[in-house]
Amino acid sequence: MTKKLLPFLTVLTLTVMFSSCNQSEEKDDLANNPLLQEWDTPYGVPPFDQIEEEHYEPAFEAGMKEQKDNIQAIIDNDDAPTFENTIVALEYSGQTLVKVGGVFYNMLSANTTDTLQAIAQRIAPKMSQHGDEISMNAELFDRIDAVYSQKDELNLNDEQMMLLELTYKSFVKGGAKLNDEDKARLMEINGKLSMLALQFGDNLLAETNNYKLVIENEEDLAGLPESLKESAAIAATENDLDGKWLFTLHNPSVLPFLQYSENRELRKEIQTAYVNRCNNNNEYDNKDIILEMATLRIEKAQLLGYDNHASLILEDSENPLTMIAFWSG
Repeated sequence: MTKKLLPFLTVLTLTVMFSSCNQSEEKDDLANNPLLQEWDTPYGVPPFDQIEEEHYEPAFEAGMKEQKDNIQAIIDNDDAPTFENTIVALEYSGQTLVKVGGVFYNMLSANTTDTLQAIAQRIAPKMSQHGDEISMNAELFDRIDAVYSQKDELNLNDEQMMLLELTYKSFVKGGAKLNDEDKARLMEINGKLSMLALQFGDNLLAETNNYKLVIENEEDLAGLPESLKESAAIAATENDLDGKWLFTLHNPSVLPFLQYSENRELRKEIQTAYVNRCNNNNEYDNKDIILEMATLRIEKAQLLGYDNHASLILEDSENPLTMIAFWSG
């Protein structure tokens, strides 16, 4: 029996040791992650020279955990729900997640790479689920509802009332009042929509990057500013097309070309390519994605009690601040 027990104890001991080492390494990695540190930079600008692509995922995970802890602290508060201990506390929850997301999604939009796109694909469903778990948290909504139900007696100023209104409506539109079955379906829909939106954007970027209008005859540059011709020549050289001019579907290239070029046929060619991005029946075609997104949005709207997606989105259109907050959320 002793001979059988010793290997088990040895394995158990080694497992505990490795687990402790891994946990220590993870803590060190988080402590050294620039996304999770205070930025001692001019105007609080992110220290891009220190941020590496591998920093994003652990920072997102840390941010989501922090917000979950913040939310749980609100729920566990034994005091009666108030504007301060519920609405304001919720507003300030997840500051790290906001900080990390602000850097990541701006980089994804402005200077994306294959690695960042892959990270976005992995993060999107987690972020969708994280947001849904907050919006559909019954205990949290009970506290929000308690504050909202007495809003007229709270003597709130305009800004505070706006925050309370926006918070309450965002939770209702997030599924807080749905039954468990409908909540589960809404979470599934939101997860699919988040992935479809990413795929749509990736396809659009790929289609934009793939197009090249190469001009060999200088006469075809008639009307174009010298600065645009110079940048087109540089782009051509960078693509091993020395002595030619390269125009793309990126806005700094296509828009001035359409504005100044005197060559009608070339304007037509690049304009057609621009408006038909992801509509070419190839691997980057977005028609099926658009159809699926539209179908899911209709179902989502109807789950929430609206006739269609437009009704859901435009309900608060008379209030610009409400619309801005809804879209940003």
